[in-house]
Amino acid sequence: MFGPTLNRILRSGWEKFSRDTSSSSAALLVMVIVLSIVTSLFFLQGISSFLIESLQESVDVSTFLKDSAPTEEVTALQQSLSTLPEVKEVIYVSKEDALAQFIGRHEKDQVILDSLDAIGANPLLASISIKAWDPASFGKIAEFLETTPLASIIQNVDFHERAPVINRLAAIASGVRTTALAGSIFAGLIAVLVAFNTIRLTIYSSKEEIEIMRLVGASNMFIRSPFLLQGIIVGALASLLTFILLVPFTLFLSSKLETFVPQFSLFEYFMNNFFMILFLQLFVGIGLGVLSSLIAIRRYLKV
Repeated sequence: MFGPTLNRILRSGWEKFSRDTSSSSAALLVMVIVLSIVTSLFFLQGISSFLIESLQESVDVSTFLKDSAPTEEVTALQQSLSTLPEVKEVIYVSKEDALAQFIGRHEKDQVILDSLDAIGANPLLASISIKAWDPASFGKIAEFLETTPLASIIQNVDFHERAPVINRLAAIASGVRTTALAGSIFAGLIAVLVAFNTIRLTIYSSKEEIEIMRLVGASNMFIRSPFLLQGIIVGALASLLTFILLVPFTLFLSSKLETFVPQFSLFEYFMNNFFMILFLQLFVGIGLGVLSSLIAIRRYLKV
């Protein structure tokens, strides 16, 4: 009993999809557009995360140490900083390394190099470069440096000089997050509404067929099932088609995007998240097809 009924439902669902080519093609096209928007939002989140990480990587605070600072106390200060939950990375820069970096930055400025030779000694201080997980945490780190028992070996902390830049970068990172989230929600709602209305119109064109099925005593489940299957077919085919189109699209766009976002490869990001994107598209495509079909039948066809 169940087997023949299931076969009829499956056959009816496929015939409904393949017979009404205009409605099915429209639903398929709209679903491809919707899934393209959803995937674009996924890429947008990846780009925004990369930009935020890049901003945070570019921000650090340097703690300059006195020349008289004992080695063991410098090591103890590094270890203390490393235990702070706000600190991401601690890098010690010796006087010699600081001088080499300074010469490297000013290798084409002969006046500065001549002035350095005239001094006859290394005027730079050893320092500890500190990176935080969140730029907003540098205030707490600076407060720790001012109150630590090892503060006596610290010559200067450049946090207060760099605070305006750090706050600005933190505001930019927060703005990127907020914009990406707001854009994702807005575009996602539009995509869902467009897909829902397209499938609703597709089902509405079969209103007379549904009324006949009800007159001959077909159960609600028997009536719903072909349309749900049609939604699954549309969602699955649209997911696979969109995924196939992503390969040339990401290849083409990668070189263009790297002009604006250096060191970020869209194609590499796509390949690294291959299965996640495929699952996301299948989940959204099939889920949206089934949900839209279910709601449309219940609300608009009064089944």
